[in-house]
Amino acid sequence: MNAKNKRFTFVLIGLVLVKSTILMAQVRETDFNRNWKFSLKADNHASKAQFDDSTWRMLNLPHDWSVEFPFDSAHGEGCTGYLPGGIGWYRKHFSLQPHNQKQVFVLFDGVYNNSEYWINGHKLGERPYGYVPFYFDLTPYLNPTGDNVLAVRVDRSRTADSRWYPGSGIYRKVTLIQVDPVHIPIWGVRVTTPRVSAAQATVQLDITMENQTEARKDVTIVTEILNPQGDRVGAATSSQGSIPIGKNQLVQQVEMERPLLWNLDDPNLYQAVTRIVQDGRELDRVQTVFGIRTFRFDPDSGFYLNGRNMKIKGVCLHHSAGAVGAAVPEAVWRRRLEILKDMGCNAIRMAHNPGSEELLQLCDEMGFLVQDEFFDEWFYPKDKRLNCWEQHDDYLSRGYAEHFGEWAQSDLTNTVLAHRNHPSIIQWSIGNEIEWTYPSNRFATGFFDNMNWDGNYFWSPPPYSPEQIKAEYGRIAEKAHPVEEVAKTLAAWTRALDSTRPVIANCILPSASFQTGYADALDIVGFSYRRVMYDYAKKLYPDKIVMGTENLPQWHEWKAVAERPFVPGLFLWTGFDHMGEVHDSWPVKTSPVGLLDQIGFPNTGYHMFKSLWTDTPHIMIYTQLKDSMNYVSTPRGNQLNTTPEAWDELTWYSPIRNEHWNYEPGQEVLVEVLSNCEQVELFLNSTSLGLKKLADFPDRKYQWFLPYQAGNLTARGMKNGEAVYFSLTTAGEPVALKVETDRSFLHTNANDVAHVALQLLDAHGNPVSHTNRKIEFELQGAVKNLGVDNGNRSNTQYYKANSITTYRGRALMIIQAGEEVGTACVRVNSHGMSGQEIRIPLY
Repeated sequence: MNAKNKRFTFVLIGLVLVKSTILMAQVRETDFNRNWKFSLKADNHASKAQFDDSTWRMLNLPHDWSVEFPFDSAHGEGCTGYLPGGIGWYRKHFSLQPHNQKQVFVLFDGVYNNSEYWINGHKLGERPYGYVPFYFDLTPYLNPTGDNVLAVRVDRSRTADSRWYPGSGIYRKVTLIQVDPVHIPIWGVRVTTPRVSAAQATVQLDITMENQTEARKDVTIVTEILNPQGDRVGAATSSQGSIPIGKNQLVQQVEMERPLLWNLDDPNLYQAVTRIVQDGRELDRVQTVFGIRTFRFDPDSGFYLNGRNMKIKGVCLHHSAGAVGAAVPEAVWRRRLEILKDMGCNAIRMAHNPGSEELLQLCDEMGFLVQDEFFDEWFYPKDKRLNCWEQHDDYLSRGYAEHFGEWAQSDLTNTVLAHRNHPSIIQWSIGNEIEWTYPSNRFATGFFDNMNWDGNYFWSPPPYSPEQIKAEYGRIAEKAHPVEEVAKTLAAWTRALDSTRPVIANCILPSASFQTGYADALDIVGFSYRRVMYDYAKKLYPDKIVMGTENLPQWHEWKAVAERPFVPGLFLWTGFDHMGEVHDSWPVKTSPVGLLDQIGFPNTGYHMFKSLWTDTPHIMIYTQLKDSMNYVSTPRGNQLNTTPEAWDELTWYSPIRNEHWNYEPGQEVLVEVLSNCEQVELFLNSTSLGLKKLADFPDRKYQWFLPYQAGNLTARGMKNGEAVYFSLTTAGEPVALKVETDRSFLHTNANDVAHVALQLLDAHGNPVSHTNRKIEFELQGAVKNLGVDNGNRSNTQYYKANSITTYRGRALMIIQAGEEVGTACVRVNSHGMSGQEIRIPLY
């Protein structure tokens, strides 16, 4: 059963159970994302219940207001993608059905950032961190009948407060939760599988119950286990007798025969339905999705999932997704994960903050391993513009570091409690490149007197011996908040909440971290751009597990991992291009390091890693003029780089390649073929240009050099006796449009989206990617434009426009359904071309 079908199965579970199950599920959790009011101009009186918000804009959550504005080089910052911030207010009016003594909570999955909360004029609290889930108890201040007003103030006035695009506002989902005074609190069920084999598994539930009445209560706790098909496969009943006022703990165990394991190819998901029953009446019901699996890391042989040794083939992802900003609909994440899965990717690092609940659920359903990361800063700040240690005192760039001391434990605790049941999560990361903020770590390494960032740092082993590093660190270490002590504290907090997963950190200066004590606090030491240190670490610290947690998207990075059994895997930087991290680079708004561009079209790195990470025969052709490359001829006609070993020292950026066969007659062109085939033969207009073997190309790029001649260029590869082909054809001028969508229908839930992709075509139907045209979109029906883009990192056109100029002949519009049933129509036109339209039913 595929991931989509499994997800649909769980939707149907409520239909096959008794009606009380459906009613209880609806009463406990209510979608609280529709019909919020929003303003960027309100004053602090907006926290009052009687405030007049009648002129405010009405919208649905999740919402990111920054991405709704044009890019602005004068008032924006490159580190956050040249989009504005500000101070935004949200207000939600709601009434409640009368219930006797119901407790009411509101759960936010993420609000960016420095937010404050009021209910009916009473202040509930605040939350400075922009990525953590949290909730408030509304009960004491509610009007049992009539209007209630929840007000939220979001202060994103610090426009350079992040090293990447963060978004602004209530950009993740909100849930209203109503429970009996005797109930299971939010995140109150923890599911683990302490014993797993092919024959049997033990499912353990650690359950917290809360009695908020004024007397002891006699209750029974019943848990049923449902398999992926919705069948009951196990149960446990615990008679608690009289439970006291306050919080109470209970452990249940269920033995299961022949469990279906959660794995990457068949991510089986179970559901635990836990009920509190009193005198035959159900007081509360909590449904917890979980997976049954085992994993372990071995210092000599790497990573094992369910006893099978495998490599972690991961990418790093930020929380935003191009034109939709930080408010990412589930269908956008699903498309992105499907594209990565097709590449052979099996793991996601949430960089550099906890992922959303929706994204983690998709990783569970689709079979991805996850590293969930807590923080990018600890006590000391980073320079958001320069991606290094803080070098100025600027209000606009103040971030989480100033709140870390007060909020770190609470934010870490909420994240672990909220996310601990996801089977996809295999690591908790306590920090990303924290050493930058500790000058003693930088200077103790010995690098920064004789190294630079033009490449030397990546390939040079530590210049100081461990003894020298330790001595230098002891001489100059910071007295306040030493890195090793903070790491020990964070790791201890994490293990106290969840001891089933290892603690890791992404270490940018691991040679120092091994000596400062930072590495001692970790179960796994993650290396950031230091693959040159794998053997160094194995020799000096043989019992410590090390792996790549941030790696260059180049073949040599994977080669270093594939050749070393003791390295479990890596995470490439990054899966998709992401906005921000481009200081003073206007009009470039996007960090150009992704395997895919912002709209999900492959860059060269995607095809390289698909050829490395999949066994299915794969082939792709790229071309480039000789004059733009550093190549020379050899007697046999092959073209090699002027420095043959240079491929082994490529950093983030690969040379630009073309996806077309359109040049001037006689121009000298380099043809590169990326493939996992053992041999490839190239044909120009049916004439063979020679058969070549992959073994002859250490950079894994087949190469031919030839004078341009119009026509058809075809590569034929052979792998295990199977042939695979890819062709580029000389294209004429664009005269038509090819328009496709990834959805056959949309749900009318005000959240579902479709991607409408277009490609320029010539008169013969050949794709045109060497020239571009302006495209106009027209929408009809109950859908709206979430954003248009062309994938060009320098495209600073307003995302909400109804037109776009193609890039490499392509563009994309993302549309979102409203709540009306009918048909959506997307018409696509361009001057001098025949228009096209796509109709999408809305159910």
